Amino acid sequence: MAPRRPSPNSGPRRLIVNADDFGHSASINQAVLRAHREGILTTASLMVNEPAFEEAVALARQNPTLGVGLHLTLLCGHSALPPEDIPGLVNAKGEFSHNPVSAGFRYFFQRGLREPLRREIHAQFQKFHATRLPLDHVNGHLHLHLHPTVFGLLMADSGQLGLQRLRLTFDPLRLNLRLASGHLASRVLHAAVFHPLSARARPALARRGIRHTEAVFGLLQNARVDEAYLTRLLPQLPAGDSELYSHPSLDESKHEFDALISPRVREQVQKLGIKLIRYQDL
Repeated sequence: MAPRRPSPNSGPRRLIVNADDFGHSASINQAVLRAHREGILTTASLMVNEPAFEEAVALARQNPTLGVGLHLTLLCGHSALPPEDIPGLVNAKGEFSHNPVSAGFRYFFQRGLREPLRREIHAQFQKFHATRLPLDHVNGHLHLHLHPTVFGLLMADSGQLGLQRLRLTFDPLRLNLRLASGHLASRVLHAAVFHPLSARARPALARRGIRHTEAVFGLLQNARVDEAYLTRLLPQLPAGDSELYSHPSLDESKHEFDALISPRVREQVQKLGIKLIRYQDL
């Protein structure tokens, strides 16, 4: 008789639970703080150029067990540098494009934007390092850190930037199809974009010793990381290290905040023996 193959979730499982957009608003900041203190949240990704940045930094300093990373923002946000220093990237108010598709094509095909992009990336890293918070991880708003041009700049300057841990945004489509329903076209489209980008990035990260999880959950849910999804995901969590990210707030995305502090979810994590970690624990 052939030996029974172990199930994919039969080994030890460790999970990073992250909140994106830390520093964007007071509502998000308070959701992050409460989800860390009262729930399963272990890390948050900081937007260094948004209105509630200083409040977020103060909260992080008061809660040193919260791992804080850089949420690199090159879309749908504000720049660290003035518009005249990064021509072509932002408007006169220092605002990036709100159209991910057109911006993605411009960043790829317009070679003249690469040096402004490099300067802005360095400025955002410098602003984060100036907080003196340990850099837990790096990712990008709308996952633009995996865009070929942006990723290439990050890899070329990884040593200067102090980049040691990065989100490799690979959300397994087959598992997601078993866990959730609806929005099929959007889920398949996201997988079609980010599976190849993740596969392309993986060997470059390995060559530089930049650590990452094997799977990242939340991409294919796209603002639908609620309690029902989490209670289906946790028993199916693959062995090894994974990340779950969401966008909790006390107003627009309260359902995601509620999921992170849910007693049912916390009990399930404990019962299943899932160890909650930060990127710095990889």
